Amino acid sequence: MNEARWQALVDHLRGTTYRFGLIMVDSPVHRIEFEAGLTDAEIAATEVRFGFRFPPDLREFLQTALPCSPRFPNWRSAEEAELRGWLDAPREGVLFDVECGFWWSAWGPRPDDHGHAVDLARMELSALPPLIPVYGHRYLPSEPHRSGNPVFSVYQTDVIYYGADLEKYLAVEFGKQEFTREATESGVRVPFWTELAEAWD
Repeated sequence: MNEARWQALVDHLRGTTYRFGLIMVDSPVHRIEFEAGLTDAEIAATEVRFGFRFPPDLREFLQTALPCSPRFPNWRSAEEAELRGWLDAPREGVLFDVECGFWWSAWGPRPDDHGHAVDLARMELSALPPLIPVYGHRYLPSEPHRSGNPVFSVYQTDVIYYGADLEKYLAVEFGKQEFTREATESGVRVPFWTELAEAWD
C-alpha cells in the first residue's frame, strides 16, 4: 500500500465517530483524531524500547498520521506503563484463563500442580512474538515481519480474526466495509494465535 492510499484511509477515518464499551449504548462517542505521523527516529526508539519491529504496513500507517483518540495506543506520548500494559494484555488474558482451567494441547499434558501449570503457560507465551495493539483489544502480529498480517481481536482466549490485513481491519472496524470472511480472514499463519482463532471458528 503506497503513501497516497494510507493518506486516503486517514482522511476517511479522520472525524469518524465510534463507541467503545461493553454496554455500547452507554459508552461515550469519540471522534478519530490524528497527530503528525511518527518520525523514523520515533519508530526506531519505540522498537528498541519495547523489543519488537512494526510490520511495514503498520509503520507506514503510523508515519502517515498517528491516531491520538481514546483506545488507540499513542506511541509518542503515552506513559510507558500504559503501553506495556497493552502489549502484555494478550498474554495476561490467556494466563487468566489458564488459572481458570484453560489449557492448550500443544503445550503437552497439563501439570497437576496449578502453579507449575501457570508457569509453564507463561514460558510458552513468552516465547511468542509480541502482538502490537492497534485499537482497543485489536492486535496486529509483529511477525512475520511483512505487510499483510491479519488483525486479531484478543480478549483472554476469545480470539477471532477482525481483519485480513491492517487496511481491511480499519475499514471493517470503522464502518467502511462489512464484517465478512473475505474482509477478516487471512492465509497468514501466526503461531498460537491463528490456531486459537480457528478453534473458535
